[in-house]
Amino acid sequence: MTSPDPGDEPRWLDASEKEAWTGLISLALLMPGRLEAPLQQAAGVTLFEYMTLSQISEAPDRRIRMSELAYLTNGSLSRLSNVVKRLENRGWVTRSPDPADGRYTLAALTSAGHEVVVTAAPVHVRSVRELVLDPLSKTDRQALARIAAKLRTRPADYGEPG
Repeated sequence: MTSPDPGDEPRWLDASEKEAWTGLISLALLMPGRLEAPLQQAAGVTLFEYMTLSQISEAPDRRIRMSELAYLTNGSLSRLSNVVKRLENRGWVTRSPDPADGRYTLAALTSAGHEVVVTAAPVHVRSVRELVLDPLSKTDRQALARIAAKLRTRPADYGEPG
């Protein structure tokens, strides 16, 4: 990491920028816990575990490359690998080389894993509606989707074999 040039003054946030930033970071820190608590109670899974299982369940044949799964769950490949290992130990997911390209690894949902998703999904959707979607108007939801798309980028490391 290089030291900043002493002549480069930071672009300090004005009041409206600070309001936008603190609003975003407050939500980013608050929402995971609020969304995770009902999942823990209903299905014994964390929010990240649920998002992982859910994304696999929505993939064709309930199989997906680990690199794509990392992108969809907003997790690094190393974090995802650790979580998938825990899910494998529970009998909910299996991993295997991708027959189309052995450099990649596929994660597949087992029947037991699908049962967890079926149990957890209604709980998660209720929480998402209550905490995020229902308080917003259609215009607000569209703006939120546009903002999220602008802020969410796909780092190059998600495309690597894994």
